Amino acid sequence: MNSFEELECYRAARRIRCEASKFCKTLPGNERFRLVDQMLRASRSVTANIAEGYGRHHHRENLQFLRQARGSLYETIEHYHTALDESYITTEQHSIRRAEVEEAIRILNGFIRYVNGCAERQHRR
Repeated sequence: MNSFEELECYRAARRIRCEASKFCKTLPGNERFRLVDQMLRASRSVTANIAEGYGRHHHRENLQFLRQARGSLYETIEHYHTALDESYITTEQHSIRRAEVEEAIRILNGFIRYVNGCAERQHRR
């Protein structure tokens, strides 16, 4: 693998970030410094942490960033819950977005297991 952009988990997270950004553009102006800011930060944090972790030289360090990325995906789900509760998104739209984020979490969890296995093998040497 030559770049973090080739990681399936990065590509999935990037789709989440792009969808969150599009969604935020539909929110009312009074949410600009509240929900919009929080949702954009959380979704951007996912891709940023995957990229930064990829650039680390040790598997254990990479794992730390991958786990932070996973936390930001869960945070993104929570922001979609807030949007639903505030009637900014329909139940159907919420279900679609949640399923997309959960799929990204599933993919990221697989990569975390892979990197963790690499770290354990490296530690045994």
